[in-house]
Amino acid sequence: MRKIFALLCFSLGIALVNLSCSVAQAPNLPSVPVPNNPKQLPPQQPPSVEELPIPLKVTDRKTCQVTYQCLGWDEQLWGGKGKKGDKQALLASIDNSLRYLQTNKANTVYQNYPITEITLDRVRRSLIRFRQLVVNSKSPSQLQAALNKEFVFYKSVGNDGKGTVKFTAYYEPVYTASRTPTAVYKYPLYGRPLDFDAWAKPHPKRIDLEGQDGLLKDRSPLRGSELFWFRDRFEAYMIHIQGSAQLKLTDGTKTSVGFAGGTDYPWTSIGRALIKDGKLSREKVTMPAIVKYFRENPQDLNQYLPRWERFIFFRETNGTPATGSIGVPVTPERSIATDKSLMPPGALALIYSSFPYPKTGGGLEYRKVSRFVLDQDTGSAIKSPGRVDYFMGTGNLAGDRAGVTGGNGELYYLLLKE
Repeated sequence: MRKIFALLCFSLGIALVNLSCSVAQAPNLPSVPVPNNPKQLPPQQPPSVEELPIPLKVTDRKTCQVTYQCLGWDEQLWGGKGKKGDKQALLASIDNSLRYLQTNKANTVYQNYPITEITLDRVRRSLIRFRQLVVNSKSPSQLQAALNKEFVFYKSVGNDGKGTVKFTAYYEPVYTASRTPTAVYKYPLYGRPLDFDAWAKPHPKRIDLEGQDGLLKDRSPLRGSELFWFRDRFEAYMIHIQGSAQLKLTDGTKTSVGFAGGTDYPWTSIGRALIKDGKLSREKVTMPAIVKYFRENPQDLNQYLPRWERFIFFRETNGTPATGSIGVPVTPERSIATDKSLMPPGALALIYSSFPYPKTGGGLEYRKVSRFVLDQDTGSAIKSPGRVDYFMGTGNLAGDRAGVTGGNGELYYLLLKE
């Protein structure tokens, strides 16, 4: 899906950066003294390149006496208390990853993966065996016991070297749009320009492409590549944030859009700017609070939205589900986004953190849970082994949950014992 950032990170102003693979730069070497006699020149040593830190380490999990509080207790697979389990959703997500692992792209990625014992073949075999266990297990405890017996847990080193991982969540919004501009539907979403790969850098900034008020129209360098128009500028901006959306069109039909590219600028936190300017307090900032602020102060959109200089392009996807960066659909509550320069794409993972769930009578309550997930997406604002974005799904409830998700937890990757 290539989201730009998770909603709570946007709200709280957490610094997030591009997910493109990075190579450590060679250090500046001291100059070599040149002797008077050229024949005595010392041999030149090639500059050394610092290796990337290892993002995952095998962990010896502590003995846990109460099984439902232990890692790998995923009761959501079976449901309960009148709620249907989502075992079929997890199986579908596994199958999506297995499909990706058959591609040439996956083969290339794993040939260069920094942890030599995490190979494409091992990841694939682990998924196949895990799928069998999910199908055959009759309870959370049975699945948990089988995993403890057959699998190795690789723990993310986190953002502090001690395994602390910052969790946020993202979702796919549903908005109303028009294929033609009108007096009401006037804020455009743009397709990727045909000559985008030839654009000189630095790229034009957001304000250069859509104007201070988002209405540059025929004066925009992007004129002619409009896909859809929206009645609310912030809705179009939110699609830039999330990277995809389902659309209800004014002619009664439905379609969708997905990420197609973006200009080369870093993330700038609007949430942080609102806090700095005294518009919102850090303690009370959530995505719902930011949306409410701009609903009540629409004149401030022109001041704050252009501060994020990056601009996102889209393609029409004709109603297909949101797709992750590895080219497969992302599954609600069973897909995550991580830094793909560090983490194994398509692999089986286990997350342990607190997430908001609907409660009886309305509202949301937080529960600390273990969830089996597949690593299938990236976000251009997510980097380091200490960041995970959890896909909540599509629509308003998913957006409400994503908007207030945030906190620390743990991330593990599960692979068959050798």
